[in-house]
Amino acid sequence: MSALQSVALDAGVEAEREILFRVVNRVAIITLNRPTALNALSHAMVRELAVLVEHCRTEDGIVAIVLNGAGAKGFCAGGDVRDLHRIASAKDLDWQQFFIDEYRLDYALHTFPKPVVALLDGVTMGGGMGLGQGARLRVVTERTKMAMPETRIGLIPDVGASYFLAKMPVETELYVGLTGTTLTGPDAVLCRLADVCVPSEWLKTFEERLQLIPSPRLNPAFPDVLMRSLQAIFEPPGNVMAHAPLGPLTQVIKRYFNPRFDLDRIVGTLKHDADANVLHEIKQWIQTTLEVLKIHSPTMLHVAREAMLRGRQSTLADCFRMELGIVTRAVEDGDFLEGVRAHLVDRDRKPRWALAHIHEVRQERVQHFLSSPWRSTDHPLRDIECVRP
Repeated sequence: MSALQSVALDAGVEAEREILFRVVNRVAIITLNRPTALNALSHAMVRELAVLVEHCRTEDGIVAIVLNGAGAKGFCAGGDVRDLHRIASAKDLDWQQFFIDEYRLDYALHTFPKPVVALLDGVTMGGGMGLGQGARLRVVTERTKMAMPETRIGLIPDVGASYFLAKMPVETELYVGLTGTTLTGPDAVLCRLADVCVPSEWLKTFEERLQLIPSPRLNPAFPDVLMRSLQAIFEPPGNVMAHAPLGPLTQVIKRYFNPRFDLDRIVGTLKHDADANVLHEIKQWIQTTLEVLKIHSPTMLHVAREAMLRGRQSTLADCFRMELGIVTRAVEDGDFLEGVRAHLVDRDRKPRWALAHIHEVRQERVQHFLSSPWRSTDHPLRDIECVRP
């Protein structure tokens, strides 16, 4: 075999790998490499990521991690829910292990002792948010499309969302979590789900800038210097923050997504004002919001609202434990299988929810989903705080 053929073969093997790993100037770069699926996470990817993150934690020669996604369209569109649907439909309990492993990985990133940088360029949803929100520096761009749209497919915003969405005002959290609205890069900064918004072009050359950092500035003995050096790579000088479309809606969102309002009252207030004499832009937003709430799982809208409010008073570990219980019930006797069927398998966009309307959902049903399927001593994530930092 010629040297040229060997190089081509190596390139082909790397292209087939779902996770790419390399170290540049003592910084590990972990790339999700499934661009045709917008880097959606398979179970194998989650397991491999967990091994790599643990390696980076224990390897003294690695001082930080950069997470990014292959291709120009997305960081990570979420978990591979179609595959989960296939497994769960076959009554194979491996679907639950996917969530357990994913949540442990996300928790490890949230508590990682070295700096983690996440490049949330393009589509960043669901499981992608679980990875990215654990980073110390979260970078978005003009191409970022960020969302937690799980109620659309019969789940709740999970992967720690009941914890990290609480960084924003409660009304905004309820709006973002219940509707699954898509946020731009500037919106993400406004909502405290990102730290800096930069031009996507700037990220193309970050490895070149990383190579130029003097070794003394990457010394973990001086964590502040290390972090400032990493920030300088990803924050272009003189960058001007773009307009956040969500900004002008802040007061409107506060009016309708008051945490004292249950789902019936939220929808009722929106319906009342849909015919009121309000500005055209506000009326459009009201109508769009009503349409979204109308088609998402009524049960999981109620459950998601309660989970988000509980999460604001809970630890990160308790949020993961609560979410795992809810997801387990949603898959076993909830709307998840039907939601994925309607939107991602058959694509008829006509889910037949267990309960068709928001007003049909009783508190007893909500509490069923919020009650843990396990005793505390048997919970699959009972030892999550014991994971080595």
